[in-house]
Amino acid sequence: MAITHEQVMDALAGVIDPEVGEDIVAIGLIYDVAIDTAAITVTMTMTSAACPMGDLILEEVRYVLTEIAPDGTAIDVKLVWEPAWTPGRMTPALRQHFGWSE
Repeated sequence: MAITHEQVMDALAGVIDPEVGEDIVAIGLIYDVAIDTAAITVTMTMTSAACPMGDLILEEVRYVLTEIAPDGTAIDVKLVWEPAWTPGRMTPALRQHFGWSE
């Protein structure tokens, strides 16, 4: 059974950044999701290169994707720093919650 982009994004929305207390999709940490018959590739970032929870978040991303991926599907999580994350990547509701506008 093929996995959909929506299923991947729903799974990723279950990963909470413990420092922010919100999910990584709403925070805007997910830059791209690519799905083919052999792999799910997620390109993402952190709010800061010094994020102390980065390893935990990456581990959680791999875990949730492994849980929904068909057997034998490779999980590839690429951590990138360009473009740099900004609060403008957050959902409008989350920016409003934190009192940020951009």
